[in-house]
Amino acid sequence: MRSFTSLSALALLGAGMAMAPQAALAQDNDVDTAASEDEGNTILVTGSRIRRQSQADLASPLATIGSESISDIGAQNIADVTQTLTINTGAQNNPDAFTQGGTTGTSNINLRGLGVASTLILLNGKRQTLSSGPTNDGINFVDTASLVPLIAVDRVEILKDGASSLYGSDAVAGVVNFITRENYEGVTVSGEFTDHTSRGDYSEYNIQALAGVELGGVNLMAAVSYVDRSPLTTAERRLSVPADDTSILGNPGAFIGVPGAPAGAPTLDPGCADAGGTPLPASAAAVPLLPAGIGFCGFDFGEFFNLVPEEERLTVFVSANADLSDSIRWSAEFGYADNEAQRGNSPTFPFLQLGQAVVPSFNPNNIFGANVVFLGRASGTGGDVSPQFTESETFRFSTEVEGDFEGFLANGLWNVSFTYAENNFTTMTEDTVRDRFACALRGFNAVPAFNAATGLDCTAQNAFLNANQATIPANGTFFNPFATALAGGTNANAALLDYVTEFSTADRGSELFVGEAFFSGDLFELPSGPVGVALGVQYRNQSIGARFDSITAADGFAFLIGEQPFSGSQSVYAVFGEANAPITDWLDLQLALRYEDYGIDGGDTLDPKIALLARPADWISLRGSFSTSFRAPSTFQLVGQSTTLQQVSDPNNAGGNVFAAIRAVGNPNLTPETSTAYNLGFTLEPVPGLEITADYYNFEFDDAIVQTAPQELINADPNAPNIIRSPAGTIIQVNNGYVNAASVETSGLDFLMRYRADVGAFTITPSIEGNYVFNYDLQTSVNGPVINGAGNRNFTNFGSPTPELRFNAGLQIAAGAHSFNVFGRYIDSYLDDQNGGADIDSDFRVDAQYSLDLAEVLDMNNQLRLTAGVRNLFGVTAPRVATNGGFDSRVHDPRGTLVTVGIIAGI
Repeated sequence: MRSFTSLSALALLGAGMAMAPQAALAQDNDVDTAASEDEGNTILVTGSRIRRQSQADLASPLATIGSESISDIGAQNIADVTQTLTINTGAQNNPDAFTQGGTTGTSNINLRGLGVASTLILLNGKRQTLSSGPTNDGINFVDTASLVPLIAVDRVEILKDGASSLYGSDAVAGVVNFITRENYEGVTVSGEFTDHTSRGDYSEYNIQALAGVELGGVNLMAAVSYVDRSPLTTAERRLSVPADDTSILGNPGAFIGVPGAPAGAPTLDPGCADAGGTPLPASAAAVPLLPAGIGFCGFDFGEFFNLVPEEERLTVFVSANADLSDSIRWSAEFGYADNEAQRGNSPTFPFLQLGQAVVPSFNPNNIFGANVVFLGRASGTGGDVSPQFTESETFRFSTEVEGDFEGFLANGLWNVSFTYAENNFTTMTEDTVRDRFACALRGFNAVPAFNAATGLDCTAQNAFLNANQATIPANGTFFNPFATALAGGTNANAALLDYVTEFSTADRGSELFVGEAFFSGDLFELPSGPVGVALGVQYRNQSIGARFDSITAADGFAFLIGEQPFSGSQSVYAVFGEANAPITDWLDLQLALRYEDYGIDGGDTLDPKIALLARPADWISLRGSFSTSFRAPSTFQLVGQSTTLQQVSDPNNAGGNVFAAIRAVGNPNLTPETSTAYNLGFTLEPVPGLEITADYYNFEFDDAIVQTAPQELINADPNAPNIIRSPAGTIIQVNNGYVNAASVETSGLDFLMRYRADVGAFTITPSIEGNYVFNYDLQTSVNGPVINGAGNRNFTNFGSPTPELRFNAGLQIAAGAHSFNVFGRYIDSYLDDQNGGADIDSDFRVDAQYSLDLAEVLDMNNQLRLTAGVRNLFGVTAPRVATNGGFDSRVHDPRGTLVTVGIIAGI
């Protein structure tokens, strides 16, 4: 039977991977450090560079999740481990084309909702490069999907308070350190199959292998994982209603300049309804269509996208370590990941360059007999899904040498390490080429062949067409934008569609180099124990850049607009120190100080941390910490550029929703942001088997660097010069950038209670763990209003969606070779500021997991275990949100019931 500490950890993970402070999980018997502690050795843990007896000696709130616990909850990837953490809110792990369009195939962590770049992600205590594909709001982050095969992970250590004084500026919200197995010998293989039993054919295969051997004093370990995931499309499992996803720009479309119509008023195509379009009023406030047909032909694009992308992931990790002498040790590790994903878009995006969408009177398809402006897209109703391809390739190498020494420090340790990592991120998104479509409407060779006002050279386009699409006769090159093109169940424009559309290709890259050295040891003895110190230096350089195809670079696409190539780098020099002093037998003091220089104006900082741990009795421990932090603007925020597609509401159209291109350009005048954080907590064990913990946290940021929310700009002045509108008055583009917001402040309470009881042959462990947000206050400018973001979706500002309460309640029952877990995950209701403060319902789901240790049943020496689990047992549907896609992809899981079976075997 498992030990108490292991069962506690297992129950905690079964309840949704609860976050326990300090020692709550530190002695989980599937964590290698437990053996070291039993032998009286000192270890390094996340949150300190001073060796100590256990994690219980650390004054900051630290949780450890062990590999056996990860396996027992049925986690198949790192996102499964982190997504249900109650302090991880607003992460971007879903392929939502509307808010996460550029990061398909990636996963990240967002502790406290402070941003995906505010949590430092480490692998064996060392950094990983940022993904070069930014989020929609222009943030680069560490892609945890490209980090390491889960089978190689020994434990995950999570430091929940600010840690910039120890690790640097991007640890403002905390640290998540993935630690791999060490000195492993043998072979372990695992296979899991997941099937989506609700609507849709989504399924997933996950195969992993781990092998380790000692050769000539060198321990070698290699791990590989391969994931093959089939898609779950919105056509199969749609969460939205047509009103959420209907665009006023469709095909069939509408036209401006129709004879007899009011000046500037759109006239819908007479064949709109017969061809499958939706007649819409000219504005959201208008009464039903006027008899003259004034209005738009709406297109419902809701069934062309993905809830889960089609995906293949290959992840490899290789490590080596050896004792070079009795006191010197060497280790190295190599990682490689290749993630390929595909998701769908609507057949074509809207054509926003309306000045060139002119259908001339001489177009033989023109039913109006006059020059008219087309309001629509090249393909809509009856069209096929347009694929978007994403590939992220990551390489990482790290090596270190460390040794023991005695001299001016007792128990001395020195360490020198180097890390290099790079990421290449490619996206291919299909869109209509502005000039090609404009010339196709004009028939290419028709007069005028060159239009100085528009810059069109249709003779050149025709030459290009004949060279590349020779099957199209010269007299058949007029594009038909009217419903008549769809008559008879075929699309008369099919041959031209390949020509007028092209893939916009973005090749992005990032590189990271880190060199670090430190030493630590015991400086002197106090009556209650040794005073430990650590000193070190670090240099790191992060570079990032992007290049684009010629059409994108020339702003040649009709909806995606375009992006400009850029590159830049940032070097950081740091000096850090730490001290740990046992003031008394029951009171420990931790001090840390770090100086960093970013090499930009004002780009240096000195950040302290002070933490206290008190153990006045065996059954109680008290802890508190205070720290400051500093984060300079990233290279991307200074010099980068991105154009993304986002939904916004238009006050000029009675709040009607439109899909617009959001262009954000770097701001070289950004100043660094600063923050303070403190944490107060306790752990109680009043009776054997019962543990109660609570931590109050507070984070406050000044001059926080954010990209202004497009909706915030529109609400401030819907007619501002940076709000680009079409001749029909609809928003087609928002020019945006990065600013130093005035402040962000959040506070809340982490809590955990669990009880372990032996009842006959059974060990039963109920638990409840959660997080309650007291406040999440956002202020865009010094004189601007303070926005209460707690309990709000925060669509109209730069904050993360923040339900006030999240908790996981679980029950674990273990008996011999059998282990059963059931837990419920609750996410509180919150308000939707995109839709006038409407309620978004709460979400409660039940998961179950059963594990059978066949090796124990069959009295085998080798590992052999079978697992079966169900996620979302009762098939709960994600709460509806009146937005594109129909749900909040940063909070809720769109999937229905998932059934997983697996096997793990070792020799």
